[in-house]
Amino acid sequence: MSAPTSPELLDTVPPDDGGFAALGLRPELLTAVTALGYEEPTPIQRAAIPVLLEGRDVLGLAATGTGKTAAFALPLLDRVAGARNRDGSPAALVLVPTRELAMQVAEAVHKYGRPLGIQVVPIYGGAPMGRQLSALERGVDVVVATPGRALDHLGRGTLRLDSVRVVVLDEADEMLDMGFEDELRAILEATPTERQTALFSATMAPQVARIAGAHLRDPARVEIAREPMAAGTVPRVRQTAYVVPRAHKLATLGRVLDIEAPTSAIVFCRTRTEVDELTETLAGRGWSAEALHGGMGQEARDRVMRRFRGGQLELLVATDVAARGLDVEHVSHVVNYDVPSAPEAYVHRIGRTGRAGREGAAVTIAEPREHRLLRNIERLTGQKIEFAVVPTVADLRARRLDLTRAAVQDALVEAQTNAARLDRFRIVVETLANEFDLMDVAAAAVSVAHEATAGDAEEDDVEIPTVTVGEYRGGSRTAGRFGRFERNERPRRESWRDEGGREGARESAREGGREGGREGGREGAPPDSNVAPARRASGTPTTRGGTRERVATAAPATRRASTSAPGGRRGSARRISSARSRTRRGCTRAPSGPSRSPTGSRSSRSPNRRWRR
Repeated sequence: MSAPTSPELLDTVPPDDGGFAALGLRPELLTAVTALGYEEPTPIQRAAIPVLLEGRDVLGLAATGTGKTAAFALPLLDRVAGARNRDGSPAALVLVPTRELAMQVAEAVHKYGRPLGIQVVPIYGGAPMGRQLSALERGVDVVVATPGRALDHLGRGTLRLDSVRVVVLDEADEMLDMGFEDELRAILEATPTERQTALFSATMAPQVARIAGAHLRDPARVEIAREPMAAGTVPRVRQTAYVVPRAHKLATLGRVLDIEAPTSAIVFCRTRTEVDELTETLAGRGWSAEALHGGMGQEARDRVMRRFRGGQLELLVATDVAARGLDVEHVSHVVNYDVPSAPEAYVHRIGRTGRAGREGAAVTIAEPREHRLLRNIERLTGQKIEFAVVPTVADLRARRLDLTRAAVQDALVEAQTNAARLDRFRIVVETLANEFDLMDVAAAAVSVAHEATAGDAEEDDVEIPTVTVGEYRGGSRTAGRFGRFERNERPRRESWRDEGGREGARESAREGGREGGREGGREGAPPDSNVAPARRASGTPTTRGGTRERVATAAPATRRASTSAPGGRRGSARRISSARSRTRRGCTRAPSGPSRSPTGSRSSRSPNRRWRR
């Protein structure tokens, strides 16, 4: 291959003067996009499609949700339709980071290429190998694959790439972040050197530049900048951060969800264990929530995504790897239960909301030590993150009263069209009205309804300490830097008995196959890979039922330990913070305070939820 050269930057996007018809696509493809309801190409499509039709390599930089799939799929199909391999080997290969994205891209390519009779097959880890082998043996025009499973098929000799004419690397930055650089190089080396290559990425990380320089020939660089906001306009994605002590993250999440009232939200966690525990607690407190992570079987993941896309779920609690590439337009909120260590990961996360011209909200719950990560994110995105104050007890109670008022108002509106709905209650009101003032009767009825839906719980009287971001200086935790706790507000110190070192990093790769192991390990690992071994608490921690048990530890001087009570109602011994070992200055930073058992049931959502410290 010739020596890499600097990509030619296309300074302008072709004017939108003729829709898709002006881009030079085949009539069959124009028929397909028209049938799918596409009217005008997006900027990345107008810029990339003509260049790809010319046969040039392309380095495309555009944010998630800008129409990249059609930008490479339509010209790919145009080229494949004119030069299909007679032996049934694939003429085009699309590499993507995750199983979900592989299925979505394959579905899109199938829809676009249906008038041309193009055969496409997705291959990815976690799915039966036999079906994929059968599809490849029958013959296929386009293969959409994850790197790990593609390399498995190459090793078996069941995937031939010697006749591939077009290769697309979609979400290249994410594949490289997941550690697939060696796999990508091996796959690309198995393809002809005269192939056409298109690389699409949301960011231009050093790894992306390295791959582009080594495997793209004289590429045209198509970069779609973010549209500048006019003065006085509101950004499509409202970015907010709450900086709170670690012990108060769960309570903060609860209050923020109650105040924001999302209709469809994705809550991002760092590890699978965090995802499972947080999902259980959210579901127990009235939210319709389900988990999505690499440790789940493909059938379970598909079921969860069908429910989320169908509007049956309010909250999808997921890891970065599992949620990568999700194409759901109605996501109203993205919640970061931790701050991503890489700013690029933050960009990918918030790209799930504010799509298709809709407004969205990105909420981040950060610890004081994560303040600098937020500043790095601001520098990368060029957008300010608003540091907000956690809703107070008064805010929470006011919100709950609003929900009660709205519920009563809905009942009254419905009664106007269905008078029989309230008839059986009128006798109660008439009887009480003979003894008490009618206004007092109504107020008492509303009070009963409010309390019955878990109104003001005793533990909600505790204010969540607010950390003043401006007081942060140099990472010091001296008094006054982060705000001082009152004695009765200080979270109890605890330590965890850690089974097998870092949870997540060694809980690991259970997806099956080379790719599944890679995904599982990457998504579970904490950002700091040099984590020192956790210091064990005094006493002898035990396990019950194969689960970790907390050991509450007194002040370091006394080193007394006592075991917290196991059992109790569902979720009573669950902590939402991950049980992974964290260290600061050589000692373990441990989560504090078990969350109490949830109220309400999974089947009946209460508009007023109890959130405990």
